[in-house]
Amino acid sequence: MAHSPLISIVTPSLNQVDFIGEALQSVQRQSYTNWEHLVIDGNSTDGTIDLLRALTANRGQQNIFWVSEQDSGQSEALNRGFRQAKGDIIGWLNSDDRYRAGCFEHIVQAFEENPCIDIFYGDYLLINELGNAFQIRREIEFSEFILLYHRILYIPTTTTFFRRKIFDEGNWLNTHLQYAMDLDFFIRLSTEGYRFKHIPQLLADFRLQPYSKTCSAPDRQRAEHQKVVFAAAPILRSLESSCSKTVALSVLRSIASVKRYSEKMRRGYYWEQLRSSSSSLTRM
Repeated sequence: MAHSPLISIVTPSLNQVDFIGEALQSVQRQSYTNWEHLVIDGNSTDGTIDLLRALTANRGQQNIFWVSEQDSGQSEALNRGFRQAKGDIIGWLNSDDRYRAGCFEHIVQAFEENPCIDIFYGDYLLINELGNAFQIRREIEFSEFILLYHRILYIPTTTTFFRRKIFDEGNWLNTHLQYAMDLDFFIRLSTEGYRFKHIPQLLADFRLQPYSKTCSAPDRQRAEHQKVVFAAAPILRSLESSCSKTVALSVLRSIASVKRYSEKMRRGYYWEQLRSSSSSLTRM
């Protein structure tokens, strides 16, 4: 990898004018300057296009590229962006999230120091609709078992970066999925032998806001998550009845939860959250 590799950031967008400006600024404000930002918009009607036109009219923003056209959803938009990306390192930033200062330096250093790793992911802050942080989220080292069986996806896409070969070798999101396409993608990459590694750095802010998929359609998200796991897990595929699959998944999820939460407890993550919450209450 070159000493200053090009980083490509892909952002899918649909009617997120209230937030996408912050996502764009979080890339522009990185002190690491060798990047390109590709915004793949699905025909927004809320002013997003006007914002993108105004931004790219500035001659100082020649590394921002955008297109607005009909697509079948977030998965297709991301695949289009990944195909167009020219970078050695490729990141996935949703339009309502944002990177933290120093993110790109941490990522470049991690890839250079770990040539056998294909995907890195880091820690993040939860922020509210107004952009105010309210909780630190530290994650664990990669575990294929926890990835497959935990009730939620513990690898945050907003802090995930891929080595270019992931896409050069023909790996793409499943466009039939709209809620658990990230889980499905990560499971397939892990199964195919690509290597994941956690970076213990706060890389991004993940926004919880009323119109995000996480907040607006939790039931659909859970149903699609379970569908992906049933299709991917050899243990569950071997069971014939839906009842036995459900019971087995419940047991496996309990084991995965114990493994994840016990590791976070050993690392002191919950103590850090408690101290952070106490500090916030003291300032109020």
